[in-house]
Amino acid sequence: MLKALIFDLDGTMAETERDGHRLAFNRAFAEAGLDIEWDEETYSRLLWVSGGKERIGYFLRNCPTCPKLLDSQIASLHRRKTEIYTQMVARGEVVWRPGVLRLIHEARRAGLLLGIATTTTPDNIVALLENVDPSLPSWFIVVVSGEMVKRKKPAPDAYLRVLQGLGVEPGEAVAFEDTQNGLMAAQAAGIATVITPSYYSKEHDFSGALAVVDHLGEPDNPAVVLQGHQAGESLVVNLDRLRSWLSVRINNTDRPSYR
Repeated sequence: MLKALIFDLDGTMAETERDGHRLAFNRAFAEAGLDIEWDEETYSRLLWVSGGKERIGYFLRNCPTCPKLLDSQIASLHRRKTEIYTQMVARGEVVWRPGVLRLIHEARRAGLLLGIATTTTPDNIVALLENVDPSLPSWFIVVVSGEMVKRKKPAPDAYLRVLQGLGVEPGEAVAFEDTQNGLMAAQAAGIATVITPSYYSKEHDFSGALAVVDHLGEPDNPAVVLQGHQAGESLVVNLDRLRSWLSVRINNTDRPSYR
């Protein structure tokens, strides 16, 4: 029985990475007098490192010409980047992906529980949600950010904590992710996962996902199933569709194999 939906944020709820976080990092670097600019290709590689502070630290450690900053300096730089990003969100520069808000509203009307499992900071979460509706953050019963767990994705820690907070079993939830790291985290927690690849993750390996769709779809802008049951079809991802996909997965899992 489907009881909960758990969403990743960056890249899943909104296309935040290319034209949001990347630009905010670059503006923070410029303000700090650092001769660093992450182009799209560089940022694509850095996204394999979960967490903003970790991403900065990894880049500096592997950049021979870059200054070696202390952890406290990296943390300060990341705080300024977060401030810049939240200002960008408030100005409407970050666009939500099709179908996400529609599905959230549908789930709330149906009495399903909502959670967020993300590596981003609490300020980024609140900024994106409140920019749509000041009451939207309160719809999510449990929100777990990267700062609240010891291990970030692809470890399952964030998802396990959300499940515990919601009081549901892994088989009673569906997760929504956009990256291979996110899929691995949700799978390790035992949660069936719908993938909506973002700009930077189109070439990731999404083996084992419940479905891979280009977005969640709107009535006038249906999604295309890229991988999984109903591959090639155009549709809208709603609660009935999720229940149908889960049923197909359960039936396939329970089906005996003959040798």
